[in-house]
Amino acid sequence: MVARITAGSRRHEAVRPQAGALAEAADALRERFTAARLVDEEAFGRVVAAQALPAGSPPEKAARTVALQAALVEAAEAPLAAAGLSAEGVELAVRAALLENPQLVSDVECAVLFFQAAFSASVANVRINHRFLTDPAIIRTQNERLTAIASAAAESEKRILTLLAKG
Repeated sequence: MVARITAGSRRHEAVRPQAGALAEAADALRERFTAARLVDEEAFGRVVAAQALPAGSPPEKAARTVALQAALVEAAEAPLAAAGLSAEGVELAVRAALLENPQLVSDVECAVLFFQAAFSASVANVRINHRFLTDPAIIRTQNERLTAIASAAAESEKRILTLLAKG
């Protein structure tokens, strides 16, 4: 919204190209979030299906465990990817703030808050799946990726807070 309104403003003609590019990037991110939602739903469906497998005999229990662990890896991967998208969203909010449209500062701040909430929710979903995973190497690798994403998001959040304070 910030990008489209700014792109259409005569007062902000100097940043029209940046605003247009930002609107395109935001549209692409929205499409990626939509696709991520479907991946997450499918991954959760595989967890439910694995939990429903028979576990009456030792071979059935073993097959169920293998299926459930594989499904849990995917179920943690999906929100991990969404966390990355959320961090990208915060960076887009930085770009929106750099458009310097003072009438839309609160909209930029709201965008940051929405992306922070999406990030936090994604982290919660990664963590709940980790509680049931038994492979410490997978958990460690996913946690390292999550830490890197969180670090990038924190840097963007610092930038946006500085820009909004000017605002």
